[in-house]
Amino acid sequence: MKLLRRPGAVSLDDRLAALGEAAGLAEGRLDAEAVARARDVVSRAGARRSLSVEHTVVALAGATGSGKSSLFNALSGTSLAGVGVTRPTTSTAQAAMWDPEGAGPLLDWLRVPHRHAVGGPDELSGLILLDLPDHDSIELAHRLEVDRLVAVVDLLVWVLDPQKYADAAVHERYLRSLGRHRDVMLVVLNQTDRLAPAAAERCVGDLRRLLDEDGLSGVPVIGTSVTKGTGIADLRATLAKRVADRRTWATRLTADAGTAADALALASAGGRDADGGPASVRDPEPGGRNATGTGLRDVDGTGARDAGGTGPWNAGGTGARDAGGVRRERGGEVPGSVEELEKRAGAAEAALDDVLARPLTAALAEAAGVPLVVAAVAKAHRHRSVAATGWPVTRWLRRFRPDPLRRLHLAGPSAGRGAETGHAGEGRTSLPPATAVQRSRMETAIRDVGTAVSGGLPEPWAAAVRRAARSMADDLADGLDKAVSATAVGARRRPRWWRVAGLLQWLLFAVMVAGIGWLSGLFALTYLRFPEPPTPTVGTVPWPTALLAGGAAAGVLVALLCRIAAALGARRRARKARKALYASVDAVGRELVLDPVRDELSRTRRFGTALTTARR
Repeated sequence: MKLLRRPGAVSLDDRLAALGEAAGLAEGRLDAEAVARARDVVSRAGARRSLSVEHTVVALAGATGSGKSSLFNALSGTSLAGVGVTRPTTSTAQAAMWDPEGAGPLLDWLRVPHRHAVGGPDELSGLILLDLPDHDSIELAHRLEVDRLVAVVDLLVWVLDPQKYADAAVHERYLRSLGRHRDVMLVVLNQTDRLAPAAAERCVGDLRRLLDEDGLSGVPVIGTSVTKGTGIADLRATLAKRVADRRTWATRLTADAGTAADALALASAGGRDADGGPASVRDPEPGGRNATGTGLRDVDGTGARDAGGTGPWNAGGTGARDAGGVRRERGGEVPGSVEELEKRAGAAEAALDDVLARPLTAALAEAAGVPLVVAAVAKAHRHRSVAATGWPVTRWLRRFRPDPLRRLHLAGPSAGRGAETGHAGEGRTSLPPATAVQRSRMETAIRDVGTAVSGGLPEPWAAAVRRAARSMADDLADGLDKAVSATAVGARRRPRWWRVAGLLQWLLFAVMVAGIGWLSGLFALTYLRFPEPPTPTVGTVPWPTALLAGGAAAGVLVALLCRIAAALGARRRARKARKALYASVDAVGRELVLDPVRDELSRTRRFGTALTTARR
């Protein structure tokens, strides 16, 4: 059901959905009590909306002797509630129903066993009036019952009496915690017949001041006297107006959602009290403890004391407490920094790619042995170039030298198709493990990522971001090694000029061998005393000698030129390999470090958006 709302206002459905989303996003990151409270509000709202929305549940709550039961009887026109001098009189909540049809499931949900149908004016049709036990009862079960029902009823009527209307037990434990519930709350100053009219007026004024200090400005205050019937009609008329509205239940749920969102906002800001829970804001659950956890009262526990400390009344009858008593100071406001959470988290996400990725990649590349691999690529290129283009007389000696990449298991002879491209496949490398210095630099870079992007966030979210940066640190070493192993460094690609140079070397070698053969033939003829045939010359140098010397000299020259070309090619290939390896290492860094951080920042940003909606 979606309620009608003002343009621009947030519907109850949207508010509750946002609160549920915020609670889910805050799970494991913020105070568990605040998260559980938000989830409880969403769950309770779903249950309440599924029950009768034609009924308004109004609870009369108050202290011992405040006259709740008498007021209950006066409003219902019955004598259902027991009234007497023995305390506590009311032990369990009971309900008076003006229109009982359809109210059963709602009262079952409220766990109110005692139910009575009463007659009355039509304007009260739909009213369910509850008489609660005393909130300051000596029986723990009574106080727990009050706390439970105060948290779920649609409209709260606090019944106070002139003697204890300033008692810290009700203000610190209940009223101050219900700042968002001013629209579903009434305050009744009962038993005004015990005061002179002027004193009663001063009491009402002082109560108004105390409520303002509690953050409840605007809450109606009605003075009543059951004995004289004063104010009963006004109270009944006010209740009739609220019941006729048929939306008090929704207003209550809206207030509950806002209060739970405030608790999440406070937890998000890192606030904590002496009990380890949220502080600096009024406890969003009725019955929540104050900073000392005691439910503050005055010295003798009877309520407010006068300036001289002689009793519950001062000369003016205002019920002001003495200087040594605990003064009510309005709780701090919920931090508004949550409003900026989305913007700060978004800025931090941008910083991941713009600022932090490069330093992290450099540290990871060093730890992964990228410089060693790059050097090996260059050496392997020169080694293979000499083996392919060197002088045939000596190039075979290269076979006895180990290939730098094969030693690292990066381009072995069994690499199959990957060997042709310098791709190492999915095996492990033989790179030496990172040194202590390299590991320290890597850990520092990871820590710097978390620290840098979390600097502008509230501490709970900042801590979550820092944890996210380190969450997959144990997988980094294996991930980096696999990335290096799987990177195509291109070291096995044979340049075309190698084949041309190799053929040229063999041609020159053949020329040299031809010269050696020619000279050998001439030597044999001379040795055998055969006539020496005429030998052509190149200038004054015989052709056989020219072929031998020229072939050898040209082969050595070509080999030297090929070495120079190989060195240049090795530099170029090393740059490409470095670029490819850095890209692979960067991908690992993003997957195992930056992506978890980005996910956490996105979670923080979405939490801020949802919480802002829930708090409107």
